[in-house]
Amino acid sequence: MNILVSEWIKMRSVRGTWVMAVSTVIVTILVSLVGVTGLVGEGAVVPDDFDPTAAGFKGILVGQLLIAALGSQAITNEYASGQILSTLSLVPRRRTLLLAKLAVVVMIAVPTGAATVVGAFGASQATLAAAGWPVATLADPEVLRAVACAVVYLVLGSVLGLVFGVITRSSSGALAIIVTVALLIPALAPGIPGVVGQVAGTYWPTTAGQASYTVVSTGSLSPLGGLAVLTIATIWTAAAASLVFSRRDV
Repeated sequence: MNILVSEWIKMRSVRGTWVMAVSTVIVTILVSLVGVTGLVGEGAVVPDDFDPTAAGFKGILVGQLLIAALGSQAITNEYASGQILSTLSLVPRRRTLLLAKLAVVVMIAVPTGAATVVGAFGASQATLAAAGWPVATLADPEVLRAVACAVVYLVLGSVLGLVFGVITRSSSGALAIIVTVALLIPALAPGIPGVVGQVAGTYWPTTAGQASYTVVSTGSLSPLGGLAVLTIATIWTAAAASLVFSRRDV
């Protein structure tokens, strides 16, 4: 418990933690609004498979980068300042230390993710309603599930940020991996010919996870199946980070 309290004090005392948390909320909502505004522009026609819930979550593609950066700061700041040496001397059980950092990151990511998703959902649905487009409410089938999955998606993003920070020991290195994993590979995967492209375009962890916060499914992977793929990938990545962290010198 003392380790957990110590890690919480360290995280909450760093201004960057709250800057990233607030930025995640604001930027995600703004990008979602920009996406919806562009969608309902003058002369636009409602697509047959229009999903108002998913349409309001376009900003999550950017928000996941910010919340991942928040997660990575839990350890990369200590490497940058050299404080990691004193931390490891006080807490030689490295896996216990990593679990404490993970718990603190999740404690911050859950309310941040909830505020982000609720804000994006409310703002985007209000914009759709003002334009006369179909809207979603929490009382509609599957919408509450999609909202909850969007929160979990962002929380898992913060965990990936932490574990990539553990592996790279660098904020920029962790962010580079997150950008590659979350944006670059999903963008390139559909262009890969044959079965490889089809599998990568469907089952790549972040792509699969994005299916979890849709209501109108357009792929072969169910929303909960997509979230399961991302969760399993996150667990395995965290296990790899734990192994690396426990075996190297610092």
